[in-house]
Amino acid sequence: MKKVTRPPRGTRRRDVPLTEAGIYATALQLIDADGVEALTMRKLATALDANPMSPYHHVPNKDALLRGVVRMVGAQFRTVIVEDAPWQERIRLLATDFRKLAHRHPNLMTYSFSQPDFIQPEDPFWAALIATLEAPGVPPEEIPQVAALMCAVVIGVLIAELTGALHQWSNLQPNTPAADENRSASADLEEDHMFRLVLDTIITGLESRLAAAGEGEGAHRGVGPGAGS
Repeated sequence: MKKVTRPPRGTRRRDVPLTEAGIYATALQLIDADGVEALTMRKLATALDANPMSPYHHVPNKDALLRGVVRMVGAQFRTVIVEDAPWQERIRLLATDFRKLAHRHPNLMTYSFSQPDFIQPEDPFWAALIATLEAPGVPPEEIPQVAALMCAVVIGVLIAELTGALHQWSNLQPNTPAADENRSASADLEEDHMFRLVLDTIITGLESRLAAAGEGEGAHRGVGPGAGS
């Protein structure tokens, strides 16, 4: 009978070579389970069933690892953009799908939202948002600023959702007898409804600004109300 050679006790043998994609996917699983702070390169190696130093051949440190995981998750963003749909509906679709992604990986996204380089020009979400803002006629030089402000507002709301702060704030009441009687009703406010309210506010604000800009341009050309009087 042929003798079977076994690896020495205390060592691991990995039949599948490590890849960046595999490392990032495993790191994401660990982050989803225990959070960003709990992730270490040693824990990652254990989850990969690899030598503790093996991940370093692909990613130099935890910061680089997290950047790779964030890029991987960001590339997963998908939304159905109907080209002939009103720009307002396209913004709602983009924001809603972005929210779904945040709730799919709350630990990672809460960390990512605090990073200045979280959004990059080539990100699918950013590219789609820029294209959507071109449709209603936002001045080209203002599109990056408008897109940045939209992202800041939506991300701020999502952080409050993911940390539980939004739910707590929405149920704050003055310490009065009348407020105590109405507390149960106010506690029924749903985050879905509040997110739709945020989007309605953003869209209405942009509509008003575009309308005002259009009226101003018409008056400048002498075609506004009372132009001929």
